[in-house]
Amino acid sequence: MAALPDTPAQDPEQEPAQAVPPDNAEAFRLQCAAIEEAARLAAAGGPAEAVARHKERGKLTARERISLLLDPATPFLEIGRLAAHGVYDEPVPAAGIVTGVGSVGGRLVMIMANDATVKGGTYYPLTVKKQIRAQQVARENALPCVYLVDSGGAFLPHQEDIFPDAHHFGAIFRNIAEMSALGLPQIAAVMGSCTAGGAYIPAMADETVIVRGTGTIFLGGPQLVQAATGVVVEAETLGGADVHTRRSAVADHLAEDDVEALFLVRAILARAPAPPLPGPDLPPEPPLSPASEIAGLIPASPRQRLPAREILARLIDGGRLDEYRARYARTIICGTAAIEGYRVGVLMNDGVLYAESAQKAANFIELCCQRGVPLLFLHNISGFMVGEEYEAGGIARHGAKLVNAVATAAVPKLSLLVGGSYGAGNYAMCGRAFGPRLMAMWPNARTSVMGGEQAATVLGLVREGQLAKAGRTFDAEERARFEAPIRAAYERSSHPLHAAARLWVDAVIEPEETRAFLALALAMAKGGPKGETRFGVFRM
Repeated sequence: MAALPDTPAQDPEQEPAQAVPPDNAEAFRLQCAAIEEAARLAAAGGPAEAVARHKERGKLTARERISLLLDPATPFLEIGRLAAHGVYDEPVPAAGIVTGVGSVGGRLVMIMANDATVKGGTYYPLTVKKQIRAQQVARENALPCVYLVDSGGAFLPHQEDIFPDAHHFGAIFRNIAEMSALGLPQIAAVMGSCTAGGAYIPAMADETVIVRGTGTIFLGGPQLVQAATGVVVEAETLGGADVHTRRSAVADHLAEDDVEALFLVRAILARAPAPPLPGPDLPPEPPLSPASEIAGLIPASPRQRLPAREILARLIDGGRLDEYRARYARTIICGTAAIEGYRVGVLMNDGVLYAESAQKAANFIELCCQRGVPLLFLHNISGFMVGEEYEAGGIARHGAKLVNAVATAAVPKLSLLVGGSYGAGNYAMCGRAFGPRLMAMWPNARTSVMGGEQAATVLGLVREGQLAKAGRTFDAEERARFEAPIRAAYERSSHPLHAAARLWVDAVIEPEETRAFLALALAMAKGGPKGETRFGVFRM
């Protein structure tokens, strides 16, 4: 995609350490405000009256359940906290389901907990997408799955976007079957309603717990039974805990309350052989400078250059990067480093991508795949260089080498947007379509097909050409009126909150959280299945 030419980075020996301007830090904090508020709303769950009714029934909230299930004082890597924010006509905090990775009995587990305070835990399209994404992360990293079920099934007004397609509701059940076949434990605890197609979650799990008095499982709920047969039946009689532990055997274990159910889930997981958590390759070290300084290094204006090497020094152990081709194609930084002791191959943009940048990065990916080193892509890219000289030089062909290498690399890939991530540059740096194990953004990052300024200029030129053909001029005032809403629309749609709400990224994290996020991701990847890389044809 279109990009403006960039100045090559200075030689690292001549690059002085930068101070931390307070105005940068202040501007960064302002960018965080909307994201922090959205995260607060997601964590709160449904409206206060719905939470109160939930607790009156003797039930814990989804997040309380997760907290009790996890080993004490261990982190929870939440996936999709901002999902569905502002997407639907009504609020659907966290898309009505809490998903993430945590430690249970000393092993990493993927947890998926319906939030019944949000629309009764019913599934919106993004609820389905979020749960399938959580299952994908579990499969890629060989994690057991725990389903804390409390859901009214599909949200019927959106049924055509939930039910029939390949990546809709049915994919959840297919994933359970396939992961069980791979030997990844699938454990369900029914802690509320479990209706219609959702009943297949506990029915297909390896083992299922149900809570007396609150847990129910039925393919057809009382209303459907009455509509279909005319018979009036109570939910507990139709599909309560006694029915399913005494008569149907849909559930295996009876719990008297949520706390006992979570205890039983921990006991079930403890019976399965648990591989030890993968330790780091090297002794962990702090970065050269504290990560708390990164916010002050991010320019207040997106027109200013992001100091790539200064940021790297605050992310990797000891600030040490074993750099690959350090003096060649300086607009992309490639090298091997460690994060909390876990080895990783780092690719970070420091300018626009030229043909030689693409070739250098593709060669570096080949080396990492040969050596089994995971890859970390740090996006700060406006795109590939454009212009007559570069097109004639085959930049599309050289860029395709990098895209090919990224697509077919079988080592674990992680993706973090630290600045802009635009157009084909997003693809070349392992955007969502290229299978990163986890993908996150910083609050200052932006992503779209091109920058808003570029889009407004391009569409303005198109409009100018149309008017010229009609014999009209396009004066400065009219151009400004035409371009302003385009810039505004691109700013909204490229914002991290917009991306996270649609699950284009797994999380929006702050720079200070980045090392912990990446270390857990690298630990998961180290314990996951190993693939063999087979590259496609590189056109020479």
